[in-house]
Amino acid sequence: MSTRSYAIGDIHGHPEKLRVAHDLIAADRARTGDDQSPVIHLGDLTDRGPDSRGVIEMLIDGIEGGAPWTVVLGNHDRMFRKFLDDPDWQDPGLRADLGWLNPRLGGDTTLESYGVAEVAGRDRHEVHREALDKVPRAHRDFLARLPLYHLRGEALFVHAGIRPGVPMGEQTETDLVWIREGWLEDGRDHGPLVVHGHTALEHPRHHGNRVNLDGGAAYGRPLAAAVIEGREVWLLTPEGRQPLRPEPGA
Repeated sequence: MSTRSYAIGDIHGHPEKLRVAHDLIAADRARTGDDQSPVIHLGDLTDRGPDSRGVIEMLIDGIEGGAPWTVVLGNHDRMFRKFLDDPDWQDPGLRADLGWLNPRLGGDTTLESYGVAEVAGRDRHEVHREALDKVPRAHRDFLARLPLYHLRGEALFVHAGIRPGVPMGEQTETDLVWIREGWLEDGRDHGPLVVHGHTALEHPRHHGNRVNLDGGAAYGRPLAAAVIEGREVWLLTPEGRQPLRPEPGA
């Protein structure tokens, strides 16, 4: 029997959508009698949505309660973690004129979910001092422990993707959480089926060598949940499994 894994796309501060995704997985587990296969969350837990704190708390509580959940690091999670470490740090994946607190990135909504006063117009060092007081140490430790990828069976789970042709042991963190150029257009076989998020779409897509599960939950669309068995993929819906097949020409 093929190895089975469940995967959930970019959450972006929407705990209510995360609950729906886990309910869909629970329904599939009930149909298959499977209570052991892991759920891999593809990163970007935070930013843009209304309750990043609630998302992190839900994941911590589930894992501490024994749920077979794995969470990989996303670029937004890294920006959050690094801001708490050093408010002057500039993510190499960002343009020099952008910072995590810019409303385009959504760091302001993340901090506000922790009770930090409205960020707009404030000095980042002042915001940083308040954030250190408001963000629980347990949340910072959780973010610091997130792996960059998870390999299981014939699938590799990672937030953004991989640098094609580079062994996994030589991949950079910035590529794994940020890559688009040189990755999205690459049609070669990468070995395992790469299951990722990061690049928001109208709906998840299967490109043959990779599957993008970022269905745009940050922009009002549902949070994608999928089941992967070997290299076969199904989206989970209230009506059950819906095959996600490679697109023509993939």
